[in-house]
Amino acid sequence: MAPRPAWKGYLKLSLVTCAIELSNAVTVSEKISFHILNRKTGHKVRRQYIDAEHGKPVPEKDEVKGYEVDKGKFLLIEEEEIEGVQIESSHTLNLETFVSKDDIEPIYLDSPYYVTPADEVSAEAFAVIREALAEKRMAGLARIVLWRRERPVIVEPYENGMLLTTLHYDKTVRQPDELFDEIPVPKLDAKMLAMAAEVVEAKKTSFEPKKFGDTYEAALEKLIRSKKSGKKIKKPAKEESEPKPSNVVNLFDALKKSLGSDDKDKEAGKGSASGKKPAKRRTTSKTKSG
Repeated sequence: MAPRPAWKGYLKLSLVTCAIELSNAVTVSEKISFHILNRKTGHKVRRQYIDAEHGKPVPEKDEVKGYEVDKGKFLLIEEEEIEGVQIESSHTLNLETFVSKDDIEPIYLDSPYYVTPADEVSAEAFAVIREALAEKRMAGLARIVLWRRERPVIVEPYENGMLLTTLHYDKTVRQPDELFDEIPVPKLDAKMLAMAAEVVEAKKTSFEPKKFGDTYEAALEKLIRSKKSGKKIKKPAKEESEPKPSNVVNLFDALKKSLGSDDKDKEAGKGSASGKKPAKRRTTSKTKSG
């Protein structure tokens, strides 16, 4: 079943407009989640708003948002008043300007969403916009109101659809020189640098997302299975729960040993190779139009 759209509205390129839907490109629904229980009764507990002055629970019908205009003085804002705040980006994704995706520093990228036409009538205009972006190898910059916040976004062609990625505002991104300027710049030994480059080259591979497994999630599942079967869980000692890497006394020797272990891994890999070709990478380049 197709996921419920996170946003519905219109995509606009100058005078060309089409109805679109946004769907989350990532999901956390498969993650292990825990309920909060009353240890004594085993019953689930629920969160409740408490009046800060009286200390009594507040019924849901009496809950209202408030904006502090002065210390201890609030302006009450009703839900329907917030719903009434509508600007262009609340319902229209207007592609205002265009850039190369490579021009955007990765640190500004936030959350990805799939963009699809909302109906058959919009399919042709949607395809025209997508193909125009693919032809020019460009991405469109726009704004969108998501979860009651206007966010800058970038829209690019992606297979038969498009990919929208929300962007961080510049004021919310810490500039690297705040931290990186403090990093010392030592004079590097050319031979050690060459060895480190060899280690990198030996471990070079293609990007295959399916190879990334969540080992922490697997460890949680193992814990749950163990407790469910009645096994007693031993609490790890502090030294075990906080492992520390061994100190590298001699960087040259460490690099030499790394190269030696890589050679062994290569030999072992030859005997266990499956002969399968790496998975084909997805591309955001121009797609064929039917």
